[in-house]
Amino acid sequence: MPTTSAHRLWPSSVRLLAKARIAHRLAMHVPVKHFYLKAERPIVSFTFDDIPDSAATTGAGILAEKGVHGTFYVSGNLVGSLSPQWQHASEAELIELHRQGHEIACHTFSHKKAFEFDRPALAAETEQNFNYFKNLDPAIELENFAYPWGLGSFPLKKMLQRKFRSCRGVMPGVNHGWVDLQFLRAVPLIEPGTDVAAIDRFLDEALNTNGWLIFYSHDIKPSPSQYGCSPALLRHALAAAKRRGILVKSVAETLEYLRA
Repeated sequence: MPTTSAHRLWPSSVRLLAKARIAHRLAMHVPVKHFYLKAERPIVSFTFDDIPDSAATTGAGILAEKGVHGTFYVSGNLVGSLSPQWQHASEAELIELHRQGHEIACHTFSHKKAFEFDRPALAAETEQNFNYFKNLDPAIELENFAYPWGLGSFPLKKMLQRKFRSCRGVMPGVNHGWVDLQFLRAVPLIEPGTDVAAIDRFLDEALNTNGWLIFYSHDIKPSPSQYGCSPALLRHALAAAKRRGILVKSVAETLEYLRA
């Protein structure tokens, strides 16, 4: 997620802005990997981007209370660094997450936006992230991807399809019926925009459609940043999913369950 102000999300050049916006819209709406999602039971996944150390500790600890796993999308270049919003998780914390059964997934190496890459540059970025984590722990395999800042690029989707089982964006909604595995929908678990009532509505939609609901967040603190949520809200989402009989799985576990 951003470590800068929202107005800097897009290029300043009018020509580049138009090109980036078109590429992003096509990425959102034109599938390259159609999959019919037919689950026996609804599923929810809890995902964390970047990742702050509070997600690796407090967030993972809350998931552990329920005996479930999350997906942590990480950019190798951010590991252990300090941003204006938070301290990023350390290498030791990432290794511990993996050993606890959580999924470590790819968020590029540098956390640049997709429209800033051409195909060779993005291929090099993902390879750099693969190598970083392979050197950190050879057992870590980056199977899934999340677009940094939630911004996709249609020309890059086929290349990403060859490297990853899925790609996740930040377009809200529950995944059900025909879905594009290279632009999975996801709902922000971010305060104050998402409250208890909104969480319950999305969980009910997942229940009614037998769909796959993916939440995403960043830091997990009593007073979170504008990109995170409190431990209480995360605990509510988990408990509400359990009450409804919704399966809680990481992205990788869900794809195995769906045979995708």
